[in-house]
Amino acid sequence: MASRNDWIERLDDGALAELEAASGHLLATGADLCHLYPADVTLPLLGPRLRQIQAEVLDGRGFALLRGLPVLRWGRRKSAVAFMLIGACLGAARPQNAQGHVLGHVRDMGLRSDDPAVRIYQTRERQTFHTDSCDIVGLLCLQDAKSGGDSALVSSTTLFNEMRRRRPDLAALLFQPLATDRRGEVAPGQAPFFEIPVFNWWPQGPDGRLSVIYQRQYLESAQRFADAPRITPQIREALDLFDALSNDPALHFLMRLEVGDIQLVHNHTLLHDRTAFEDWPDAGRRRHLLRLWLAPREARPLPPVFARRYGSVVPGERGGVGLTPALLQVPLDGL
Repeated sequence: MASRNDWIERLDDGALAELEAASGHLLATGADLCHLYPADVTLPLLGPRLRQIQAEVLDGRGFALLRGLPVLRWGRRKSAVAFMLIGACLGAARPQNAQGHVLGHVRDMGLRSDDPAVRIYQTRERQTFHTDSCDIVGLLCLQDAKSGGDSALVSSTTLFNEMRRRRPDLAALLFQPLATDRRGEVAPGQAPFFEIPVFNWWPQGPDGRLSVIYQRQYLESAQRFADAPRITPQIREALDLFDALSNDPALHFLMRLEVGDIQLVHNHTLLHDRTAFEDWPDAGRRRHLLRLWLAPREARPLPPVFARRYGSVVPGERGGVGLTPALLQVPLDGL
């Protein structure tokens, strides 16, 4: 994949004109951006192309990169709305934090991940390979870093096959539920952690698919809770092998997002990572990405245990941090 570019989709003039008109209309009319759904978006030129890209992300290579959104010319607010329109063609936007933000801001907030109330995307640290709590994650690059901040992808199916080939005993251990820290974002009635296996085969039988959910730091920080299942030495060995394979350059590849790039990643078949970065000294040039967590109605079946994190396993209605729809927000003020 690193030597190919067939996963890069360039936005042409017709698609951009269509997006600009639709985005400008939504901004001018003060439309409700929290509840944009595929059926509400009409993009005659770009829409059919996005459906093809969605199929490739969900059932093909698992990722795509849309290039050419003119962020500098349009400005950040219009670019953000265009990003949300693209996302709405792919699935329903889901809340990403306890504040109900369906449009996330990924930037260094001067925080550290050793604080259990902090999520790693709020820091400049390396994230390590992980999945997000949704079917598809989308990122729009508004400003890149001075150095670092590269995106990395690895196939979770490849990781399973390599573990099964090398240490089938360890691979089997990751089919049992493990506790993952919610990092303080706990809805009423929830435990401060959820328990889902890393490897999940669903539905049972020959037609099943492997879906993976993983964030090593949050697995470790969940151990602060006395009632969380313990990570035994054998499970730790399995997690260490999973990480070692993820970090093998023969299995993953890097890409650097340019300003105006939109990356789409299928969380059930790929893990993603971000390298540590150094920011520009000018506050106006700090690394800044926008994020969407998307729930397509065309998404694969997931086992019932995923409801512990996703709230539901119904395609189009699952994923994110569990909140009532009335609490959803689109924070454009920071743009």
